[in-house]
Amino acid sequence: MTITGIAAIGAGLAVIGAGMGIGRIGGSAMEAIARQPEAAGKIQTAMIIAAALIEGAALFAVVVALIK
Repeated sequence: MTITGIAAIGAGLAVIGAGMGIGRIGGSAMEAIARQPEAAGKIQTAMIIAAALIEGAALFAVVVALIK
């Protein structure tokens, strides 16, 4: 396997992992809002911050995978 192929696999794994992580955050947030609707604002804010951090880490991982 070439270096380009390995980099593509690494980038793909990073994207899949980020998608799964953000999906779990969204699902958990929806469950939490359904259980306690009055806390929806705080839950949504925390969800967006966590999703942004995961997205940033995934972007970093894709860049590192493609540079190597």
